[in-house]
Amino acid sequence: MMLLPMAILMASIAGPVPAGARQPQMAAGQGKVVMTFGAGKAIYFTASADEGRSFSAPVKVADAGALALGHHRGPRVAMVPGAVVISAVTGEKPGSGELRAWRSVDGGRTWAPAGVINDTSGAAREGLHAMAADGRGNLFAVWLDLRAKGTRLYGARSSDGGRRWGRNVEIYASPSGTICQCCDPSLAFDETGRVWVMWRNVVDGARDLYVTSSRDGAHFEAARKIGRGTWKLDACPMDGGGITAGDGGAITAWRREGAVYVARDMGPERMVGTGKDVAIAETAHGPFVAWARGGGLEVLRPGAAGAAPLAANGSFVSLTALPEGGVLAAWETTNGIGMKRLD
Repeated sequence: MMLLPMAILMASIAGPVPAGARQPQMAAGQGKVVMTFGAGKAIYFTASADEGRSFSAPVKVADAGALALGHHRGPRVAMVPGAVVISAVTGEKPGSGELRAWRSVDGGRTWAPAGVINDTSGAAREGLHAMAADGRGNLFAVWLDLRAKGTRLYGARSSDGGRRWGRNVEIYASPSGTICQCCDPSLAFDETGRVWVMWRNVVDGARDLYVTSSRDGAHFEAARKIGRGTWKLDACPMDGGGITAGDGGAITAWRREGAVYVARDMGPERMVGTGKDVAIAETAHGPFVAWARGGGLEVLRPGAAGAAPLAANGSFVSLTALPEGGVLAAWETTNGIGMKRLD
């Protein structure tokens, strides 16, 4: 694998960033990078037209009442032809919540509600979800669902750019009665339009990561455990990891105990560092993987022998691959949001 020279370039957001900005999430394509984040009870949006070097002043998408935010909760963003879609779990009071969507067709200047994704009221109240698009107008969302006894994994598809969402599909229910109750799920589309979903399971006292995939968003393959090792734990680590997908299958990155692992297409895992709250983004040169450790952030670039510092102060890092190569990282800091381009 080619060893890339490490260049880290600071990125910035124009105008004031709302106080308490948290949980930045990004998507890239169509010549731009888009970002959403939460602050207090509101959802915000900002965009970059120069490969993440600078971002526009934040625009308020919605006042959300009680917004699920923190510990991998918060809004998600995806791009479809002609529109940007944001999803978030909101409710009238803390502990309530529906998975709602908003759309913008003017580059993020104005936003309109696009309905509730979960079809059973309150089922998404845990607040942990993921959303992604395939570049052809299809979106998929997954969330931890509480409509029945125990926590289950549910999903829904939109085939019209987020205007409408289809019926909810139960993707997985654990034979032990619940999946991990507070670990965020993640998902990615590959080039063929197959959607890949990853979540932390509970099976016989073990809290390991599992993956499944679907070509139509309605019928999913049997769930498969990731990695050869296992984590016996009678608690929730609140840490779901990340997934990316290509023509060679899925690449996953996650935490088990205090170690960070990467696995390619269900092969054996490789330990790459120590830490938590792992993120991954795939590039033509291979995956970038970042995680939190000791109050700061570290990043492993393609071909590197080991991780390098990313930020001295940071948590809950998010990565997105840039259209022209490289990766943009964004994260929470004590003062708001930090960002860097990794070229």
